[in-house]
Amino acid sequence: MLELLKDTRRHLMTGVSYMIPFVVAGGVLLALAVMISGKAAVPESGFLKSMSDVGIAGLTLFVPVLGGFIAYSMVDRPGIGPGMIAAYLANSKGGGFLGGMIAGLIAGIVVYYLKKIKVPEVMRSVMPIFIIPLVGTFISGIIMVLFLGQPIADAMAALNTWLQGMQSSSKIVMGLILGSMIAFDMGGPVNKTAFFFAVALMQTHPELMAAVAVPVCTPPLGLGLASLIFKKKFTQEEKEAGKAALIMGCIGITEGAIPFAAADPIKVIPSIMVGGAAGSITSLLVGAQNHAPWGGLIVLPVVANRAGYVIAVIVGVIVTALMVSLLKKEVTEVTSTQNSADSSDEIDLQFD
Repeated sequence: MLELLKDTRRHLMTGVSYMIPFVVAGGVLLALAVMISGKAAVPESGFLKSMSDVGIAGLTLFVPVLGGFIAYSMVDRPGIGPGMIAAYLANSKGGGFLGGMIAGLIAGIVVYYLKKIKVPEVMRSVMPIFIIPLVGTFISGIIMVLFLGQPIADAMAALNTWLQGMQSSSKIVMGLILGSMIAFDMGGPVNKTAFFFAVALMQTHPELMAAVAVPVCTPPLGLGLASLIFKKKFTQEEKEAGKAALIMGCIGITEGAIPFAAADPIKVIPSIMVGGAAGSITSLLVGAQNHAPWGGLIVLPVVANRAGYVIAVIVGVIVTALMVSLLKKEVTEVTSTQNSADSSDEIDLQFD
């Protein structure tokens, strides 16, 4: 198994390469629908509602695609089904894209060992197309359902209780906590816990809503900016994703940063957390207030102290870009992300 996991970065990059079209297409369509509607919310009717539904579909599918092709990189085609289904279950249980990555790796490991089972000659042709996907999906899926769902739910409940107890903390401490949480998993359970905590207090404490609205957009904007300025630190695919991330960031869609985080989580996630915290702290210190349950620059019409809010966004974006440029090394493009197919995985159909 160590031999399999030593190429984890390559497996993640394979998943990211297949995932990016879903994030870009889904995120940009949703962003355009929100932008054209002129409201800081998903459109509720008409053509723009249909357009946003298409975008949301793309953002829903990218986690299963990520998990499926991580497993594909590890064990070839028999891993696609187990990886996608396990990642879908992980996401549905609140695991977000991080849960999807873990699910893909688990599915790859499960299928890896299933492929080592010695079977009679007569069964070899059905193993990769029936037995392995069936058993691999069952084992991987059960692991996600039984061992991921409840721990995440319990952890999020504890986080919410903790946040409620932190309301009287200093602005710097509160900004540090909220900004880091919002940026950490980019739309995942930790992000949503902090976001809905602020939404619940929006009427009485709109400054908290501003403090989460800023780090909602700083990860995609900061990484998009970094991909334009520090080009040697990013692959060609990431540079293209960076252009879409700039659009998504302006409209408050944090998921625009996920292709970067999935490709290099150790360097990217700390960078966007520091940038998000910097932006959130700045927002609280300057007294910006947001009266819409959304983030990004699209909420400016309902923001009090707009100049302060924009300054907070700029601070978060610059800190994110600088952090990721310091942590990431120059990249060497990977020429091939696919494994050569095992001869045992080929479907050989003969008709006499």
